[in-house]
Amino acid sequence: MVASGTAIRLAALSRHNTSLMLREPGPVLSRLVMPLVMILLFRPLYLSALARHGVQAGTVQVVTGMLVMFSLLALSVVGTAILTERTWGTWDRLRATPVRSGELLATKALPGFGMLAVQQAEVLLFGVVAFGLHVGDPLLLAAAVVSWALALLGIGTALGATLRSQSELNMAYDIGGVVLSALGGALIPLSVLPGWARAAAPLSPGYWAMSALRSALQGQAGPTLRAAAVLLAVAAVTAALGTWRITRGWSRSRSL
Repeated sequence: MVASGTAIRLAALSRHNTSLMLREPGPVLSRLVMPLVMILLFRPLYLSALARHGVQAGTVQVVTGMLVMFSLLALSVVGTAILTERTWGTWDRLRATPVRSGELLATKALPGFGMLAVQQAEVLLFGVVAFGLHVGDPLLLAAAVVSWALALLGIGTALGATLRSQSELNMAYDIGGVVLSALGGALIPLSVLPGWARAAAPLSPGYWAMSALRSALQGQAGPTLRAAAVLLAVAAVTAALGTWRITRGWSRSRSL
């Protein structure tokens, strides 16, 4: 009976949160369309810059780089879903019901996970169909995509549960998304970054996402699984932080 009640609550809340996301499709659509536009515009530049390594190197760089950058920017969708509930004051009302805090966060995250999975699959498929991107091992690539999506969900949950207003969240994902993308080698290959940036790159989740995706495309199991393990650790730590924060009486936005 307990399991049945939990399943019913999760299903109802997941439908509700998916409906909320689809009612305002603008942010989701922009995160789906913009990476494809940027790939088309930037691919010639990357092909020229990496010409000595072959066409595939430039294609891998632009596809994985745009995927990582725009999936980091898509944190706004996940974080806003939580922050909106806090701003409206409905989060406290939901917590007064039998629904557990973990269930609330999980059902907020599920639609975001679906959006991130679709975004990454779309970008990779576009690279394969339009530019002949070679996939060395589809199963490894799926593991890289899932681990990166879970890391993004954890980070988005922590931001949505911790920051006090929409403006703070906007600043976090605008600045953080670009900085973490650049530092991780998504915009500029790591080999041409300054020495201090290369040394700091492993601090960025984007670095591990790029490593997992590149290794999976090359069919390298060891590097892919190591990078995926780091991303899963990021997911666990940030999700735990978001859950701890939201259950310590800090659910309401202080900017009200």
